[in-house]
Amino acid sequence: MTHDSDSYAAATSAPSQVGGTDAGLSDEQVAFLNSLFDLARNGDTRLLDVISQGVPADLADHKGDSFLILAAYAGQGELVRGLIAAGADVNTQNQRGQSALTCAVFRGDADMVKDLMAVGADPHAGAQNAVATAKAFGQEGLLALLEPQD
Repeated sequence: MTHDSDSYAAATSAPSQVGGTDAGLSDEQVAFLNSLFDLARNGDTRLLDVISQGVPADLADHKGDSFLILAAYAGQGELVRGLIAAGADVNTQNQRGQSALTCAVFRGDADMVKDLMAVGADPHAGAQNAVATAKAFGQEGLLALLEPQD
Protein backbone atom coordinates (compact mmCIF):
# COMPACT_ATOMS: atom_id res chain seq x y z
CA MET A 1 0.00 0.00 0.00
CA THR A 2 1.48 3.33 -0.99
CA HIS A 3 0.71 6.56 0.76
CA ASP A 4 2.02 10.07 0.78
CA SER A 5 3.60 11.38 3.95
CA ASP A 6 0.92 14.04 4.56
CA SER A 7 -1.91 11.51 4.41
CA TYR A 8 -0.01 9.08 6.61
CA ALA A 9 0.76 11.80 9.14
CA ALA A 10 -2.91 12.74 9.18
CA ALA A 11 -3.86 9.11 9.75
CA THR A 12 -1.58 8.73 12.73
CA SER A 13 -3.02 11.83 14.36
CA ALA A 14 -6.60 11.61 13.08
CA PRO A 15 -9.54 12.22 15.38
CA SER A 16 -11.18 9.09 16.75
CA GLN A 17 -13.87 9.37 14.07
CA VAL A 18 -13.15 10.42 10.52
CA GLY A 19 -15.60 12.44 8.52
CA GLY A 20 -17.88 15.40 8.76
CA THR A 21 -17.00 18.97 8.02
CA ASP A 22 -15.00 19.75 11.14
CA ALA A 23 -12.41 16.99 10.94
CA GLY A 24 -9.68 19.38 9.80
CA LEU A 25 -8.48 16.96 7.14
CA SER A 26 -8.03 17.58 3.44
CA ASP A 27 -10.04 15.62 0.88
CA GLU A 28 -6.91 13.61 0.07
CA GLN A 29 -6.34 12.74 3.72
CA VAL A 30 -9.96 11.66 4.17
CA ALA A 31 -9.66 9.56 0.98
CA PHE A 32 -6.55 7.87 2.39
CA LEU A 33 -8.30 7.14 5.67
CA ASN A 34 -11.34 5.81 3.81
CA SER A 35 -9.02 3.48 1.90
CA LEU A 36 -7.99 2.05 5.27
CA PHE A 37 -11.64 1.36 6.12
CA ASP A 38 -11.92 -0.43 2.76
CA LEU A 39 -8.97 -2.61 3.75
CA ALA A 40 -10.89 -3.60 6.89
CA ARG A 41 -14.05 -4.44 4.93
CA ASN A 42 -12.03 -6.50 2.44
CA GLY A 43 -10.04 -8.39 5.06
CA ASP A 44 -6.78 -7.00 3.71
CA THR A 45 -4.10 -7.66 6.31
CA ARG A 46 -1.98 -4.80 4.96
CA LEU A 47 -4.10 -2.76 7.37
CA LEU A 48 -2.14 -4.38 10.21
CA ASP A 49 1.10 -3.05 8.72
CA VAL A 50 -0.32 0.47 8.66
CA ILE A 51 -1.50 0.12 12.27
CA SER A 52 1.95 -1.11 13.29
CA GLN A 53 3.33 2.15 11.87
CA GLY A 54 1.15 4.28 14.13
CA VAL A 55 -2.40 4.49 12.77
CA PRO A 56 -4.74 3.95 15.75
CA ALA A 57 -6.21 0.44 15.84
CA ASP A 58 -9.53 1.90 16.98
CA LEU A 59 -9.88 4.57 14.31
CA ALA A 60 -13.55 4.87 13.33
CA ASP A 61 -15.39 6.26 10.34
CA HIS A 62 -18.09 8.92 10.42
CA LYS A 63 -20.64 6.34 11.62
CA GLY A 64 -18.43 5.17 14.45
CA ASP A 65 -17.54 1.92 12.71
CA SER A 66 -14.03 0.95 13.77
CA PHE A 67 -11.73 -1.26 11.72
CA LEU A 68 -12.74 -4.17 13.97
CA ILE A 69 -16.47 -3.56 13.53
CA LEU A 70 -16.10 -3.30 9.75
CA ALA A 71 -14.00 -6.46 9.54
CA ALA A 72 -16.42 -8.38 11.78
CA TYR A 73 -19.46 -7.22 9.80
CA ALA A 74 -17.76 -8.36 6.59
CA GLY A 75 -16.86 -11.76 8.07
CA GLN A 76 -13.11 -11.19 7.90
CA GLY A 77 -12.04 -13.56 10.69
CA GLU A 78 -8.30 -13.46 10.02
CA LEU A 79 -8.25 -9.67 10.10
CA VAL A 80 -10.47 -9.60 13.20
CA ARG A 81 -7.91 -11.77 15.01
CA GLY A 82 -5.09 -9.56 13.73
CA LEU A 83 -6.83 -6.38 14.88
CA ILE A 84 -7.39 -7.89 18.31
CA ALA A 85 -3.70 -8.76 18.49
CA ALA A 86 -2.89 -5.19 17.42
CA GLY A 87 -4.82 -3.86 20.40
CA ALA A 88 -8.23 -3.02 18.95
CA ASP A 89 -10.86 -2.52 21.66
CA VAL A 90 -13.33 -5.40 21.32
CA ASN A 91 -16.05 -3.41 23.08
CA THR A 92 -15.98 -0.31 20.88
CA GLN A 93 -19.46 0.56 19.64
CA ASN A 94 -20.61 2.47 16.61
CA GLN A 95 -23.26 5.18 16.69
CA ARG A 96 -26.01 2.55 16.59
CA GLY A 97 -24.68 0.85 19.72
CA GLN A 98 -23.30 -2.16 17.83
CA SER A 99 -20.00 -3.83 18.58
CA ALA A 100 -17.89 -6.28 16.60
CA LEU A 101 -19.54 -9.05 18.63
CA THR A 102 -22.98 -7.84 17.56
CA CYS A 103 -21.80 -7.98 13.94
CA ALA A 104 -20.45 -11.52 14.38
CA VAL A 105 -23.80 -12.61 15.83
CA PHE A 106 -25.71 -10.91 13.02
CA ARG A 107 -23.61 -12.90 10.53
CA GLY A 108 -24.11 -16.13 12.50
CA ASP A 109 -20.33 -16.58 12.74
CA ALA A 110 -19.77 -18.84 15.75
CA ASP A 111 -15.98 -18.92 15.35
CA MET A 112 -15.77 -15.13 15.39
CA VAL A 113 -18.12 -14.98 18.38
CA LYS A 114 -15.81 -17.40 20.23
CA ASP A 115 -12.72 -15.36 19.27
CA LEU A 116 -14.27 -12.11 20.51
CA MET A 117 -15.67 -13.63 23.70
CA ALA A 118 -12.28 -15.18 24.48
CA VAL A 119 -10.71 -11.72 24.67
CA GLY A 120 -13.40 -10.10 26.77
CA ALA A 121 -16.08 -8.86 24.38
CA ASP A 122 -19.15 -7.90 26.41
CA PRO A 123 -22.27 -9.57 24.98
CA HIS A 124 -24.51 -7.05 26.76
CA ALA A 125 -22.70 -3.87 25.65
CA GLY A 126 -24.60 -1.43 23.48
CA ALA A 127 -28.14 -0.57 22.54
CA GLN A 128 -28.06 -3.28 19.84
CA ASN A 129 -26.02 -5.75 21.82
CA ALA A 130 -25.02 -9.27 20.87
CA VAL A 131 -27.49 -11.01 23.19
CA ALA A 132 -30.46 -8.97 21.92
CA THR A 133 -29.34 -9.61 18.33
CA ALA A 134 -29.04 -13.37 18.92
CA LYS A 135 -32.54 -13.42 20.42
CA ALA A 136 -33.99 -11.31 17.61
CA PHE A 137 -32.59 -13.62 14.94
CA GLY A 138 -33.26 -16.89 16.75
CA GLN A 139 -29.55 -17.70 17.05
CA GLU A 140 -29.94 -20.15 19.95
CA GLY A 141 -26.53 -21.73 19.36
CA LEU A 142 -24.85 -18.34 19.51
CA LEU A 143 -26.93 -17.33 22.51
CA ALA A 144 -25.48 -20.31 24.36
CA LEU A 145 -21.98 -18.98 23.59
CA LEU A 146 -22.93 -15.49 24.74
CA GLU A 147 -24.68 -16.52 27.96
CA PRO A 148 -23.24 -19.88 28.99
CA GLN A 149 -25.20 -21.68 31.68
CA ASP A 150 -23.14 -22.80 34.65
